[in-house]
Amino acid sequence: MTDRQDPALDVLTAERRQLTSLAYRLTGSLADAEDVVQETYARWYAMPRPRRDGIASPGAWLTTVASRICLDLLGSARARRERYVGEWLPEPLPGGTAWISGRWGGGPADPADPAERVTLDESVSMAFLVVLDAMTPAERVAFVLHDVFGYPFADVARVVGRTPAACRQLASSARRRVRPARERPVTPAARHAEVVRAFKRAWEARDIGALVGLLAPDATATGDGGGLVTAAARPVEGAERVARFFAERAGAVSGVTMLERVVNGQPGLVARKDGATVAVLAFDIGDDRVRHIWAVLNPEKLRPWTAV
Repeated sequence: MTDRQDPALDVLTAERRQLTSLAYRLTGSLADAEDVVQETYARWYAMPRPRRDGIASPGAWLTTVASRICLDLLGSARARRERYVGEWLPEPLPGGTAWISGRWGGGPADPADPAERVTLDESVSMAFLVVLDAMTPAERVAFVLHDVFGYPFADVARVVGRTPAACRQLASSARRRVRPARERPVTPAARHAEVVRAFKRAWEARDIGALVGLLAPDATATGDGGGLVTAAARPVEGAERVARFFAERAGAVSGVTMLERVVNGQPGLVARKDGATVAVLAFDIGDDRVRHIWAVLNPEKLRPWTAV
């Protein structure tokens, strides 16, 4: 969709990445985020030209419309989840090539453009997205718009359809859900990478003892196969059970290559077989131990990883 005579075209183009970033955090799905952005732009160009010209801030209009589409999508997603086979996890976001010494994707560590921080920001980590997914749609939208993107509650209210005071309460409730994760010490990127690399080596060696030593006592592993590929129906809990589960999987699957990649802004692992990505693993690290492993195996969620 293009309109060479549209004076707001430069603004619209510049907003696309920001809208995708927002929609991904709101939906947990890159595919859904791209659909939301397309629908938002379709609605813009469906308006008569005089009405478009009368909009003082095209960027604000686009953000409001995209957020409302996400809010509707989150409501319908709950019904879809009830029919989903097994555990549901957010769609993993590619972050570039191998991570070395804490550098992300071969690019600068802290780009000046906030839109470029989509894979560097805490709010895009798998751990954060999992917490967001436990919120109500209204909580999630209020929290992400206000706390992550800095929109005032008056603007959030227009999206959610509630008063600014009610939106403030929604964001406060969401913060209480997020607080436990935020209060834990942050593992430096380089150390996070070291722990994940050690896990990879122990896994490939099927060394259960080494795996147990790298896992927190109450570690959990969650797999998302979507009913399309085999995955554990329920999260695996406890260091020894998780270690044995991964050791057994390593022995059962041949021809798989494990690659170190950035997953949702943090060091993770990608499993490839015959040139195709068959699994993406994200890790939550604390006190030099793996606390959570999220393994996405659903091929429909791995399409962005084809060339990674």
